[in-house]
Amino acid sequence: MNSVQNTINHAENSCKARGAKLTIKRKQVLSGLLQSDKAKSAYELVDYCKDKFGETLPPMSVYRILDFLQDEHLVHKLKLANKYIACSHITCEHEHGVTQFLICNNCQTVREISVNKSTINALKINVEDAGFQLVNSQLEINCLCHSCKDKAA
Repeated sequence: MNSVQNTINHAENSCKARGAKLTIKRKQVLSGLLQSDKAKSAYELVDYCKDKFGETLPPMSVYRILDFLQDEHLVHKLKLANKYIACSHITCEHEHGVTQFLICNNCQTVREISVNKSTINALKINVEDAGFQLVNSQLEINCLCHSCKDKAA
């Protein structure tokens, strides 16, 4: 069994344990995110489902599916790009730090990393000292991946 199917099976079991159901369409959308290292929009996922499964899903249905997957901690929304990426910790059973995203400016590859909670707490203090309140600790950091850096050299 491939790793995407293993991850989907794990996600299905996690949903069941919480009283939620990972339907076929939800699995298809999740599959589209798991098979990509780039964030995808709802419309890109509509196209993916049509091409891969012959399923014509309305964009609003895909948005509802993405909301469900977010609520189940299976996907993350990149707010600046209004795109989604599968959580890289779906099959993990241990506690993680605060999720942050590294996004390559050139190829749009996205990597999820965890930042220690103490780092976020220090950031929160700096924000408060500046007269603001931190509403969301998710950072989306523009970077250049090693592959693109090597091509530019």
